[in-house]
Amino acid sequence: MLKNKSFVKRTRKGNVVRTVKEHYLRDDINCGLSSCTHAVCKEQATKPLSSAPRDSTQWGPHYLVPDTNAFVNQIDVFERPIISDVVVLSTVLDELRGLSMATYNRVRAIVRDSDRRWFVFSNEHHRDTFVDRLAGESPNDRNDRAIRAAARWLAGHLQPAGITPVLVTNDEDNLRKARADGIACCRMDECLGVYCEHPELLDMMGSVSVDELEKWEGYAEHLSAVQMQAGLKSSLLLQATLQIAPYNYLEGSVYTKFPDGKERRVLIIGRRDMNRAVQGDRVAVQIHPRALWRKAPSAALVDEDEDAVPDISKKDPAAPAVPEPSADATQAGDGHVQKRARLSAADGDSAATAPAGFVHPSDVTDDRDEGEPTGFVVGIVKRNWRSYCAFLDPHFAPKGARASNAPATVSVLAMDRRIPKIRIRTRQLSVLAGQRFVVAIDAWPRDSRYPQGHFVRALGDAGDKATETEVLLLEHDVPFQPFTKNVRADLPAEGAGWRFDAERDQVGCGKRQDLRHLDVCSIDPPGCTDIDDALHAFALPNGNFQVGVHIADVTNFVKPGTAMDSEAAYRSTTVYLVDRRIDMLPELLGTNLCSLMSKVDRLAFSCIWELDPEANIVSVRFHKSVIHSKASLTYEQAQTRHDDPQMDDPVTRGIRTLNMLAKKLRRRRTEAGALTLSSPEVRFRLENDSQDPVDVEMKALKETNALVEEFMLLANISVARKIHEHFPDSAILRRHPEPPAQNFDNLQQALKPLGIALETGSSLALAQSLDRAVLPDDPYFNNLLRILTTRCMMQAQYFCSGTCTPEDFRHYGLATEIYTHFTSPIRRYADVMVHRCLHAAIDRDADYGSVLTDKTKMAEQCEVLNHRHRMAQQAGRASVELYTNLFFKGKTVEEPGYVTQVLQNGFGVLIPSYGIEGVVYTTEKGAAAKPAAAASAAAALEYVKETHTLESPAGGPSIGLFQRVRVVLQVDDKPVSANVSSMRRKLMLRLVEPQIDGVSVPPAELQALRAAAEESRRGKLSDDKIVELVTEHPEQVKTI
Repeated sequence: MLKNKSFVKRTRKGNVVRTVKEHYLRDDINCGLSSCTHAVCKEQATKPLSSAPRDSTQWGPHYLVPDTNAFVNQIDVFERPIISDVVVLSTVLDELRGLSMATYNRVRAIVRDSDRRWFVFSNEHHRDTFVDRLAGESPNDRNDRAIRAAARWLAGHLQPAGITPVLVTNDEDNLRKARADGIACCRMDECLGVYCEHPELLDMMGSVSVDELEKWEGYAEHLSAVQMQAGLKSSLLLQATLQIAPYNYLEGSVYTKFPDGKERRVLIIGRRDMNRAVQGDRVAVQIHPRALWRKAPSAALVDEDEDAVPDISKKDPAAPAVPEPSADATQAGDGHVQKRARLSAADGDSAATAPAGFVHPSDVTDDRDEGEPTGFVVGIVKRNWRSYCAFLDPHFAPKGARASNAPATVSVLAMDRRIPKIRIRTRQLSVLAGQRFVVAIDAWPRDSRYPQGHFVRALGDAGDKATETEVLLLEHDVPFQPFTKNVRADLPAEGAGWRFDAERDQVGCGKRQDLRHLDVCSIDPPGCTDIDDALHAFALPNGNFQVGVHIADVTNFVKPGTAMDSEAAYRSTTVYLVDRRIDMLPELLGTNLCSLMSKVDRLAFSCIWELDPEANIVSVRFHKSVIHSKASLTYEQAQTRHDDPQMDDPVTRGIRTLNMLAKKLRRRRTEAGALTLSSPEVRFRLENDSQDPVDVEMKALKETNALVEEFMLLANISVARKIHEHFPDSAILRRHPEPPAQNFDNLQQALKPLGIALETGSSLALAQSLDRAVLPDDPYFNNLLRILTTRCMMQAQYFCSGTCTPEDFRHYGLATEIYTHFTSPIRRYADVMVHRCLHAAIDRDADYGSVLTDKTKMAEQCEVLNHRHRMAQQAGRASVELYTNLFFKGKTVEEPGYVTQVLQNGFGVLIPSYGIEGVVYTTEKGAAAKPAAAASAAAALEYVKETHTLESPAGGPSIGLFQRVRVVLQVDDKPVSANVSSMRRKLMLRLVEPQIDGVSVPPAELQALRAAAEESRRGKLSDDKIVELVTEHPEQVKTI
């Protein structure tokens, strides 16, 4: 049956055209019941619904038929495996696609899982269930009527089988009409009541009203979308992503480009000024009056309970020297101005000026004396809510056993302290106490101090190593689920038995070159199995050298448009934790077929140069190849070969040639302004069976590390030039913006007493000033300065060449005009995309997919790459922190350190021997949460802006950047439930030297700690004893 739909629309040019769409209706669409005896259904193959679904006293055996809002609000519930035998109507899917692609994709993923027994019923194409839209009927009402029509037809069709379709909706009007039509229907909570053996399902319901636990006067209203767009268009408002400081959850900032073209930071201090925005939200920001700008550092707020922290939005205690603003400015700072007064641009005035007292972004300068600009959030451009790992707020944890499972409103704290408390209703207080679990945010009304959410699922006991690792992965958005069947289906059919075939792999036709005769080797860290790169070098008859970098040809196995390619694009990077690796590609590829292991033929993508004796490029060529690596070496093994005069085989000679050329390349890069920065990197030695740490050390770098690095950089630069030449608008490149001069202010101030100044005008000037910054009596000082300089840098980013001007391509840290990533396709999807670009550049017949020529899609993928790269870095650091706490558990260690950060109520200390950094508090922990007078009285050190130091009011020792101190390291032995910051035992640093009353460890306690430290060294149980204990009694080391 054919139905025609016709409608008129206006084109962009203003013309009115009539559009006719044909809609086919069929009578051969089956119901999905596996045992249906209807003639039409018998002939259909797809029938996943069970003939014996869940039974209930109210409906008997039944299927669930959710409406659109049920999926939008309760998708977490529907994802639970217990919810099976569900009919998804095509009307609902169409609505979901328009409302929420994320929810649509989650529903589609469940439908694809055959074990879940979900079925899509095409009611929009069924002759008996399709309904036309009536005159004057809204699209939403028409869709509700279509859903009821489908439920009514299913009820009649399934009646012979004794199965009832139950419409699930919380729409009161839809419920009333369904009951009037005699359709079985219920609300979501009634539906979940059938699953009495799973009471946690009721806790998972979203959009449930949560009672406030105390009175709250409310936040300012957000601007409307129209007002925000007007303000952004007139440059009155700034748009950027809110980032919350890791050391102070009440201090946020946005970093964005101002009207003068410069990028600057604007601080957002306090919950009121954040105005219901959370970490990662895209926000519109208004700049505060200058009187409210900040002129002092913030305090560290990590362990303090937010309910006890004074409201710092009305008057920032971090800026005590700032004069009182006018009444108008104070009112504006509170965020209680009328929206129209706040944004005169809303009426269409393109020359809008800032409201009285406020600062227009065009008036912001780099004058340090004015302080750092602060602002407040006037609207949310795009929410970035996700699921959060959390635990019960200890202040609301149950005391003793509960008499019933009545729902209670409680606060939960996210493991990520940058996220505010979340209010949920739960019936599982006694079960959730002491556990990690996942929650989701549903809403944040302006009259609620904290956002409202719901329970999603439990993870396990707090402190358990497996649970903590899962939390770590979830919190950093690391996809760690096993690869699906669809992904594994894209692997070579031969599996591990795959072998190089000259005909299949296009050596015979010249598309791939045979380089198996070359003396190729790989140089990697110990234990590396995913070997991305290999090198070779030898002298040419003309006195020049041939040097080759050979990179795993991942794109030979990962084809565009496949399930494996989609999964790799989604994961974007391999994540390295202390005890494991979360692969971007299935293990068969990453550690076998793509890995350039020695003694086997492997496919590669080769970049081969002719270099003159001064390492200048004479020529370069790229081609697909097959290689046969002669040796897989560690950095130490390669260094030993290089240094041993008795070794003179071709591979060793190649390493020496590479090292000679690498030194010249490095010198040239340094002369051009490339920076040699530093960061503390920690390596743990793990016990084999339990994977518990038995030693911790700083990573040592050898000359061969630099050898590999130089040629990887050269390959990346050469490939970047090639792909940009052929794809000027859609090449994937990597840029590193120049840091603003103000990023170095505190560092410069701390260096003045030492007679050292950093030249920040260019990367070359900075590099040269870093080389000169040496203290004869402190060999570690220069390394420390490079670590702190690294923290002043901007984040490097992937980008699509068509979205930036060539002037913005520059990589500041490497001092190169263009750069990309080509050398690690096994562990980075950016490199996979670059391989496809390069292949297309050298072979017009190459299959590279449509994405590579679509600037918009490339830009979107770059956003994913940047996000995953940041998260992978943070996950790695969090893993180190987790194992650091495990290593120091039960130990007391006294070590020298250096001050790396100055805060109002403490200072950061780096321990060079371990590469560990922590905060020494100068006030009692939690003093920052006390009233200002009490906190001031408790402070033994006060911040002095002119010197950026902490000074003793009594004239005693002071604390400043680069200062050498001694500290005691211990793991907090309080119960996990007492650690508000993460409910995880934490590493504590306490000052020993210099001796400062009220800050340093008292002498008597210090003597006891030193005795304990000596006992730790002697009772280090010796490493052999630890290994023996862990091996024979692993159950004793399961918790952290």
